[in-house]
Amino acid sequence: MAPPLQDTGVGAVGGEKKANGSEICSRRFFTWEEIGLRTGRIQPHLQEKWLVIDRKVYDISSFYKRHPGGQRVISHYAGQDATVTEGDLNWQKGTYPERTQKNGLGKDLGGLLQLLINDFRELRSTVEKMGLLTPSLLFFSLIFLHILFFDISAWLIIWYFGTSSIPFYIGVAFFTIAQAQLSWLQHDLGHLSVLKTSKGNHIAHKIILSLLKGFPANWWNALHFQHHAKPNCFRKDPDLNMHPIAFALGKKLSREVHLWSDW
Repeated sequence: MAPPLQDTGVGAVGGEKKANGSEICSRRFFTWEEIGLRTGRIQPHLQEKWLVIDRKVYDISSFYKRHPGGQRVISHYAGQDATVTEGDLNWQKGTYPERTQKNGLGKDLGGLLQLLINDFRELRSTVEKMGLLTPSLLFFSLIFLHILFFDISAWLIIWYFGTSSIPFYIGVAFFTIAQAQLSWLQHDLGHLSVLKTSKGNHIAHKIILSLLKGFPANWWNALHFQHHAKPNCFRKDPDLNMHPIAFALGKKLSREVHLWSDW
C-alpha cells in the first residue's frame, strides 16, 4: 500500500506559524474533484483508487486486491465517500489500513450528510440494544424442518401416487415451495444471520447452497456483496447487470451517482 502523503498546507510549502513563531503541523487537503478522478477508470489515473471514510482520504490502489469482501465490492466506492458503508466494507473503527491514509478533505461533507450518518449509527445502536439483530436458532430450525417436510412430501407424493397430472403438479408445487424457502435460508446464512458464529454460518451456507442447491457459495457471496454495496446501480449491481428487465422498473435504469458531486 502506498504511504500517506507528507503533511503540507494547501498552497504552502510548510506548516502554519503561531504567534510565538512555532510551527503548527498542518495537513494536506483534497477536493472532491481530485478524489473523483481516482476511480481506476479515468485517464491519467488508471492505477489509482481513492475513497473517503470519515473525512479521511484512503489510497486503496493496492489494498483493494486483498479486501475480505472482494476487490470489486470496495472498488465500487473508488472516487466516492464510503463512510456510511464502512460496516459493509469490513472497515471498523480503529482498524483502517493506516498506511493508505491520505489525510483530510479540502471540502466539508456538509452538515446534512453528517446528520444522516450520525442518525443511522444511532438507529443501528438502538436496534442492536433491542436484540432485533440477535439470531433465533429456534426460528431457523423450524424453517429448516418445514423445508424438509415439503421436499420429502414432494417426492413421496410422486412415489406413492405416480406421475399422473394431479400428483405431479402437487409434487411440483411442494418442491417449488421447499426450494424457494431454501433460497431464503441460504441467503440469511450468507449474511451470517442464522448462527452465532461467522464460521458456523459459513459452513452451513456452503452445505446448503452447494449440496442442496447446486451453486458455489463463493460465487453467490461475490455477487451478493456487490449487490448490497451498490444496490440498483447499473454496471455495479450484478442483479441489474444479469437481469435489467426483470429487476428494474420503468424505462430508465438506475445509474451511477457520485456522492461527492452533491457537496
